[in-house]
Amino acid sequence: MADVVAIVLAAGISSRMTGFKPLLDLGGRSSLVRTIDLFHAAGVKDVRVVTGHRVAETRAEAVAAGARVIDNPEYREGMFSSIQAGVRSLSPGAPFLLLPVDIPLVRPGTVRLLLDRHADNPERILHLTYRGERGHPPLLPADLQADILAWGGEGGLMGLLARNEQRALDIPVSDSHILLDMDTDQDATALAERLDYLDYPDREECETLLALRPNVNERGLAHCRAVERFASAMAGALLRAGYEPAPDARLVTAAALLHDVAKGLPSHEREGGRILDQLGFPRVAGIVEAHRDIDLPADAPLTEREIVYLADKLAKGQQLVSVEERFEAKLRLHGHDPEAAAAIRGRMARALRMQKRMEAAMGRSLEQLWG
Repeated sequence: MADVVAIVLAAGISSRMTGFKPLLDLGGRSSLVRTIDLFHAAGVKDVRVVTGHRVAETRAEAVAAGARVIDNPEYREGMFSSIQAGVRSLSPGAPFLLLPVDIPLVRPGTVRLLLDRHADNPERILHLTYRGERGHPPLLPADLQADILAWGGEGGLMGLLARNEQRALDIPVSDSHILLDMDTDQDATALAERLDYLDYPDREECETLLALRPNVNERGLAHCRAVERFASAMAGALLRAGYEPAPDARLVTAAALLHDVAKGLPSHEREGGRILDQLGFPRVAGIVEAHRDIDLPADAPLTEREIVYLADKLAKGQQLVSVEERFEAKLRLHGHDPEAAAAIRGRMARALRMQKRMEAAMGRSLEQLWG
């Protein structure tokens, strides 16, 4: 199977904003460099940038980032002319991704998922969807090249794809950035504010990911939300107490909501960590992997990991309970097995030590925290 090629569309004139989209700075990198880096990080080696307006500057930026440049002298005729220019540069057997440069925050893990699905469905037109809405980039099979080059119908690429809807396959994902583009200065500002959410998902994305997991039922979802409430309350108390290192409240929210993303599967904490790491969330993955049991050295600080761990030990289903109540339920189930009972008592002792550390750091007991 031929390698997938990525085509980045960067030829337009950015008529609705004061800046030039391809070279707009987003967190220290231009929008163009972000899109190129995205595909490289996802494992796409051949990235091609279609240029037009301000060609010399765009070309230099693309080449410096390791992309091949395709000039489109007809760029004023619209985006479809740039799509055709990019497709014209491909070898006949190459499937390809299409991404406008003004959608620069798609996560590499999302593209990797798309590539995996393409390997199983090489003849299909693959569309990413977020909460039912299609986004970018689509992945198109190689045989569609000729159709695109010959297409003169209404609606450009969308019109062509509509005629091939029977070949379409939607791939639901939890990455909201597949829908986020920037046409105006306000859009660019909103995207810049999203940069903090690239390393871990926001609340809506977490809920979306859980909804996509067939192993997570309503009861499991209620437990995850309860753990998030308890964890966020402790994180807030630590912040108010001035504890250092200050916990990252958004990281706590993401890790707490996703701590049981693999519940019901063997070694669910490790599997959950693996899933999240593949999606590109290594910090969340590390917390999820550790949420079952932690033996924290006395001189080690409390972090987001310990907050989520203890919150999980305070939630029986969605009900707030004491650490003792949480483990006593397990002892009633497994107490007949001396080895299992000893292990449960060991985990309970470590959880109680963690509770003591947490209460000292917050400057208040858990009972006082819950009110």
